[in-house]
Amino acid sequence: MSRLKSAAFVALLLLTVAPAHHAFAQMPGGQGGGGGPDTSGADDEAKKRQRDEEWGNAQAPLPQLRNAGPCPYVKVLYDAGRYQEFKDKKESAAAVAYTGEIQGVSSACTYKGADPIKVSVQMLFALGRGSQGTSSSKTYRYWIAVTQRNLRVITKEYFDLPVDFAAGQDRAMITETVQDITIPRADIKVSGSNFEVLVGFDVTPEMAAFNRDGKRFRVNVQASAASTAPTTP
Repeated sequence: MSRLKSAAFVALLLLTVAPAHHAFAQMPGGQGGGGGPDTSGADDEAKKRQRDEEWGNAQAPLPQLRNAGPCPYVKVLYDAGRYQEFKDKKESAAAVAYTGEIQGVSSACTYKGADPIKVSVQMLFALGRGSQGTSSSKTYRYWIAVTQRNLRVITKEYFDLPVDFAAGQDRAMITETVQDITIPRADIKVSGSNFEVLVGFDVTPEMAAFNRDGKRFRVNVQASAASTAPTTP
């Protein structure tokens, strides 16, 4: 299931910015513009391959375009890369209502001369419904932000992601493509490497803290695991 969305991002850049030496934040999962998934060892890689096989992870990369320079870095913000919704805010396996994870990001960009940078981003969402998810329909919300690397957010746009879980199914994979992300440049000397495009779920402070702690639940846990605590890798 895939859909195509368009969003125009307009920002005024008055000065040429110098390339930064560090990433904006901890952001595993990005695949475009020089970003890469965060791997912490062979065990994590094995688990990811198994999950990809179970969920049918298949994402075609966006075609590469000719540019006057490098593309912006496109990454998933670590604190907002996963979505965990619990009934009554209880962090237990039996209380899981809905989950989500941005499993992959790819991107393409084009610009020449002093033209604005045009960026397209494709995201692979893995979404789940737990035992407390009473509805087969759920609308998630995510955002895309353009930043000057290590400096400030230039613009941020929110998007709705509706999903219908099929009868008897508690998982769904959705590919979203957002085109026409426009980044004006002060002059021809400003390249795409001066910018980052960040992606994440619209999460609560509690969800962000849950992600920072590295906790996670699988959507197919049984209700009998009511006393199970969230795992921390």
